[in-house]
Amino acid sequence: MAGSMSNSSPSPAAGAPAPSDSAPSRPEIAYPEALPVSARREEIMDAVREHQVVIIAGETGSGKTTQIPKMLLELGLGERGSIGHTQPRRLAARSVAERIAEELGEPIGQTVGYQVRFTAQTSQATRIKLMTDGILLAEIPHDPLLKRYSAIIIDEAHERSLNIDFILGYLKRILPQRPDLKVVITSATIDPQRFARHFAPSFDPVAEHPEDEPMPADAAPIIEVSGRTYPVEIRYRPLTEDPALPDEEDDVGGEDRDPLEAVCDAVLELADEAPGDLLIFFAGEREIRDAEDALTDLVAKDRRLTGTEILPLFARLSMAEQHRVFRPTGARRRIVLATNVAETSLTVPGIKYVIDPGTARISRYSTRTKVQRLPIERISQASAAQRSGRCGRVSDGIAIRLYSQEDFDSRPAFTDPEILRTNLAAVILHTMSIGVVRSPRDMERFPFVQPPARRAIGDGVAVLRELGALKERIEDTPGDDAAQAPRRGAGKGRRGGRGRTRGGRGAGASPLTAIGRRLAAFPVDPRLGRMIVAAQELGVAKEVMVLAAALTIQDPRERPADKRQQADELHARFRDDRSDFSSFLLLWQHLQEKQRELSSSQFRKLCRREFINYVRVREWQDLYEQLRQLGQQAEVRVGKGRDIDPGVNEEAVHRALLTGLLSHVGLRDERKRDYQGARGTRFAIFPGSGLFKRNPDWVVAAELVETSRLWARTVAAVRPEWIEQAAGNLLKRTHSEPHWSAQRGSVMAYEKATLYGVPVYAERPVDYWRIDPELSRELFIRKALVEGDWRTRHRFFRRNQQRLAEVEALEARLRRRDLRVDDDALYAFYDARIPAEVVSERHFDRWWKRARQEDEHLLDLDPERLVDAEAAEYDESAFPRVWEVDTEDSTLRLDLRYEFAPSAPGSAQTSADGVFVQVPVVFLNQLRQRPFEWMIPGLRTELVTALIRSLPKAVRKSFVPAPDVAAAAVQRLTEEFDPQTDDLLSSLELALRRIRGVVIPPGSWDWSKVPEHLRVTFQVRDPRNRVLGEGRDLEALQERLAPQVREALAASLGASADALQRIAAASGPGGRNGAGQKGAGRSAGAGHDGAPGTRADRRPQPGSGADRASSAGGPAVREVGGLRDWPEQEVPTRITREVAGQVIEGFPALVDEGQTVAVRVLATEAQRARAQRAGVIRLLALKVPSPQKYVSDHLRNDEKIVFTQNPHGSVEALIADCTVAALDKLTPDPAPVRREQFQRLFEHVRAELIDTVFELTSLVASILKEATAVRRMLKSGASLAVVTAYNDVKAQLEHLIYPGFVAATGYAHLVHLPRYLRAMRVRLEKIGERVNRDNQLMLQVQELEDAYDAAAQRHAVDGAVPPELAEVGWMLEELRVSFFAQELGTARPISVQRIQKAQKAALAGL
Repeated sequence: MAGSMSNSSPSPAAGAPAPSDSAPSRPEIAYPEALPVSARREEIMDAVREHQVVIIAGETGSGKTTQIPKMLLELGLGERGSIGHTQPRRLAARSVAERIAEELGEPIGQTVGYQVRFTAQTSQATRIKLMTDGILLAEIPHDPLLKRYSAIIIDEAHERSLNIDFILGYLKRILPQRPDLKVVITSATIDPQRFARHFAPSFDPVAEHPEDEPMPADAAPIIEVSGRTYPVEIRYRPLTEDPALPDEEDDVGGEDRDPLEAVCDAVLELADEAPGDLLIFFAGEREIRDAEDALTDLVAKDRRLTGTEILPLFARLSMAEQHRVFRPTGARRRIVLATNVAETSLTVPGIKYVIDPGTARISRYSTRTKVQRLPIERISQASAAQRSGRCGRVSDGIAIRLYSQEDFDSRPAFTDPEILRTNLAAVILHTMSIGVVRSPRDMERFPFVQPPARRAIGDGVAVLRELGALKERIEDTPGDDAAQAPRRGAGKGRRGGRGRTRGGRGAGASPLTAIGRRLAAFPVDPRLGRMIVAAQELGVAKEVMVLAAALTIQDPRERPADKRQQADELHARFRDDRSDFSSFLLLWQHLQEKQRELSSSQFRKLCRREFINYVRVREWQDLYEQLRQLGQQAEVRVGKGRDIDPGVNEEAVHRALLTGLLSHVGLRDERKRDYQGARGTRFAIFPGSGLFKRNPDWVVAAELVETSRLWARTVAAVRPEWIEQAAGNLLKRTHSEPHWSAQRGSVMAYEKATLYGVPVYAERPVDYWRIDPELSRELFIRKALVEGDWRTRHRFFRRNQQRLAEVEALEARLRRRDLRVDDDALYAFYDARIPAEVVSERHFDRWWKRARQEDEHLLDLDPERLVDAEAAEYDESAFPRVWEVDTEDSTLRLDLRYEFAPSAPGSAQTSADGVFVQVPVVFLNQLRQRPFEWMIPGLRTELVTALIRSLPKAVRKSFVPAPDVAAAAVQRLTEEFDPQTDDLLSSLELALRRIRGVVIPPGSWDWSKVPEHLRVTFQVRDPRNRVLGEGRDLEALQERLAPQVREALAASLGASADALQRIAAASGPGGRNGAGQKGAGRSAGAGHDGAPGTRADRRPQPGSGADRASSAGGPAVREVGGLRDWPEQEVPTRITREVAGQVIEGFPALVDEGQTVAVRVLATEAQRARAQRAGVIRLLALKVPSPQKYVSDHLRNDEKIVFTQNPHGSVEALIADCTVAALDKLTPDPAPVRREQFQRLFEHVRAELIDTVFELTSLVASILKEATAVRRMLKSGASLAVVTAYNDVKAQLEHLIYPGFVAATGYAHLVHLPRYLRAMRVRLEKIGERVNRDNQLMLQVQELEDAYDAAAQRHAVDGAVPPELAEVGWMLEELRVSFFAQELGTARPISVQRIQKAQKAALAGL
């Protein structure tokens, strides 16, 4: 807790017992006449005789602290019991005791003794006992009515600390039960009337009273004693020119002068007065540092201040620097810069002048942020008077107030007591532990001098509950129950009193938990005590006790202003960039090691050299020892040694620290560059921390203090899992997005846990059935059982899913969504059969294990009830499961798959929708697009309707209403046409003309306007049922998948190496090697290695007929490669195999592979013919001796010259190209297919090859000569009007003459190239006369070329254009001759119409 209450000791061992009757006689008592209190001795003693409580108000120096105990001793109060005399500070208790003993002429420990936290000097003869107020508090549990005392003096009551306020309230409660007890309240002249009113028997401190309520008649008497002070002149020097004029913006008096300038002006003003020391008050250390710099400059500039010494005074100063302030030399003027510590707590000697800026940092608890703040506030009138009184001690003084008289008059009379501006957790814990109060309501009824607000009590209770010290539910006690608590414990003696420490009326009746009772044993802040208790469980009690002691005292590390950098460098040895707490442990261990190594004096010198305060180190060690001893009462036992190992149990130490600092955790906010703290606070790491620049994600702070902003001091990085473990039930958990998880078999939700608003974790999946079992059960049934999202092996589930899938497949086929019963009906079915306790897969399995023994079909769905009775009328025959295609040898049956996922009109189709034909890859080339355009019967009417709507409006208007016309048209199509042989669009045009008598112009149909689901989608699958490709354009699929088709054919026909190995294996013992066996064919039909009639979702069957039967219907063939001669095994032109009634057909051929040839099975006869010719030519080239050298040596000179300008790059390459062309000329069409045919051709080629090559070289020479002439004309230049024509000629030339053009063109077309080239020259020569005509003709040619290029690109197989279509390209060259050089003549009749017709016929035949 804040305040001095946390520094008390509960141990009464050192306390003096009540004196016995045989005590020694009273010492000689004398009173110094110079003290003002001595003059009032008789009045004071009479008041004490006549009243139980006396208030003595006197200024500093009146002598009330030392003389009043002697007066009570003279009254004989020390004979019936001790005279207790409390002081707010240990130093004051010791010094006052020594002063009184000296005046009585006795050594300390006889008549006068003292007891403070660590030491005590008392004896059986002690009559006056000086002690801190914390010591008196610690004695209450053992002596509830304070019977060992006959009189109690509460000194410095005006300070109103927590301890003082609690003692005053407690005395108010027990005085009616102790009429013999005398109480003297000594105070400065600061509101003594409040104390007098408080102790009036008729006054109820808990009740509300008006401010102007008169003093009760039975109030305690007030005796005021003047002090030994000199007159003080008050001068007002406000910072504003006119304090009566508020600022226009914020209605607050503005500041015309800087406060430091005002201080410097006041110093100069006092420099003209008589010599004397100055005391200047400031709000904090930073302000003192700024003023020190400013005054240092001022002293250097002004001669009147020459030699002035400037001394700072604040709590963080080293002891040596503080001693300089309290040991004036008198040789030169001093200016002391102090915080409000010099206001009442310390008296700075030799002060003649005071400068009061009128502000101070006041510790104040924020009920909003729940942290202790240190805001700068205006001081009260009483504090201003105290500051002014600091200068009237040695002579007449002057106090300059840097504010106006009006400002002074508007300030509050007194500073709020500590109980109104601090957290009350420690007060509540202490009062509950000693049985004074038993509930928060009792705390509200406790007779404080100024009762705290109910909200402040609630905040203190919240802290105790955060620490786990207070029970969640506390039964309130009657109003007089707590008041009678001291009476009930009065007669129990020491044993009874000690029993009350552990729970008042017994542990069962105590509002404290076991942790709370253990915390009450520690005289430290409850947060620190909670850390120690947790540390015991984690095995790090020693380390945490060291830290608790360190956090209770002032930091022993000093930073003198003139040696700050040197001190920081030395202290850096103990810095831990992950934890400031660990820095304390490192420092502690360092000190223990050095203390063992060095003597006492050497250790002191070491501390001085390393800027470590030796006194604070001793205090740290003493406090640790006391915590260690007190820990035994709280069952926290620690060994006697002080050595620790800071790095071994670092995690456990910080986890223990978290238990007491849960409201001091923070989460890093990268966006705002600070930390999100508890209850909406935001703080930053204090710059002096070792973590200031690291900024870890999670931190915990020993304290949060608000100055210029909210700072976290003594910080450590922590992990969120530590926070989660330490917080326990304090975490506020919320759950969102409950959902079914098939992987976990349970309903899950995302859990978010916050600690006072700070998110510790988020989106953690947790079992939701523990939170909401009812909703979890519903989600389990709906998601797992109804929707089927469940990974289970229960047989009923598989049966139900299969039945539901059948109904859903029927819906997709019929394109309806109203057949299956809705999910609510299925849910009702399961809900009626599954008990309420089944909320997850685990619960279901446990229940079903028993339930299925009684009825295995309890959860089976009835197939008849899965179809809605109102939607059960449908025609399934219109939506077949297979598509039958008539081929040359049999009927092919292809599985159909239906998908129903319609998209919104006008939007893109995002999922599969429509009819999907499952095509085994081996049969892909046997299909034609035309039959599939008819669609299935169930969708044909919708298709025709869409086609009618795709017509141009001028035509479409004759066929309205479209649905009715479509229905009639479909009826005619069914009756009069056959989808297997007739074209849909032609048949539809004829049917519509018969219905409405309207002729539909060609090209009017627009398939792009037909919905996609009305066009069949082909899915090509491999033997393993994997989709190789899909699309609605069958021809594009055939071209794209040609390699896969060829491989599938080879595998199905047993021509591939893998197939032959399987055949050989199947031909062994037990195998069935029969080419025509029905079993083989049937098995192939069942598998999906290319067989028809296979379901799309069926897996291939091992050991099918394709794997163990050789080709049927033709000789076997084996695919081989790398051949350089005719294959040893004859290559048939056609092989077939019957599988499940369907004939698979393949066409083996020799295929050119560049340097060798190979035997491959091709899909069509046309492919075989082209490949066979190329393969034969390659074999001839490999076998016939090359004529290149001979031809090269015997070329004519003009041919050699022309050949140097060839596009091949070398003459040798051109001759090689001519050689291939010669082989092409000599090879007949069709090419040989048997060895003897090839041998005869070989002999013929070997005899005729050289002459044929010379023939070709002569032809090529003329071609190259013409090409050179054309290039020369193109380079001659042209006007802009003919640039387009020139570019067209250039493109035509590049199309005809290119590397390898001789063999690629072939002898049949090569002989026409000279004419095509001469036609180019003629065109270029005449173009100037007929530019416009040339452009018109060129556009016609280019339009035809574009159509041809598109068709050639679409139908090219491995880059080769089918011969039928390639012939159209040569017709285009003849058309150019006809258009641009008609005088040269053409090889055949040619026209635009002939070309269009030829292209259409070529495409139709592909």
